[in-house]
Amino acid sequence: MSADQLYQRIAPDVKLGQRVKIFAFTNLYGCEIGDDSKIGTFVEIQKGARVGARCKISSHTFICEGVTLADEVFVGHSVTFINDRLPRATNQDGSLQTEVDWKCDTTTVKQGASIGSGATILCGVTIGERAIVGAGSVVTKDVPADAVVAGNPARLLKTKPSAAKSASAAT
Repeated sequence: MSADQLYQRIAPDVKLGQRVKIFAFTNLYGCEIGDDSKIGTFVEIQKGARVGARCKISSHTFICEGVTLADEVFVGHSVTFINDRLPRATNQDGSLQTEVDWKCDTTTVKQGASIGSGATILCGVTIGERAIVGAGSVVTKDVPADAVVAGNPARLLKTKPSAAKSASAAT
């Protein structure tokens, strides 16, 4: 057993694709990881999350239930996804909340998108194909395909020409 394997917690219900590389100090349960993806050190991926093929998830990242990353998505260091719009520890009667007391809001990151280090992605948003989210950004709204956004809250800086548009213009 390698040192990386010694310090991994990969639950039996995790669906791993082929040639997935998982580094030490990870916690994966109830999730799905596509072929050829890399999962960095100190990453947690919760149940119901899906990571596509050929993704790179950098260290210290948290991918919660309800998050779907399409193929070829890059996630920088210390990125946090949120899945609850109204987080509370207790109900009005003071009892601790359980899974039945909250609603999981989903988030989708589409193919080829990149999320910079330290970004926070609020729930209920879609980050479009090939979009770039700047480091440290807080994404509160949908990000269009080919957009570059940054800031708190993240705002559109520019739209890059898509590869599809460039290819059709060349013909």
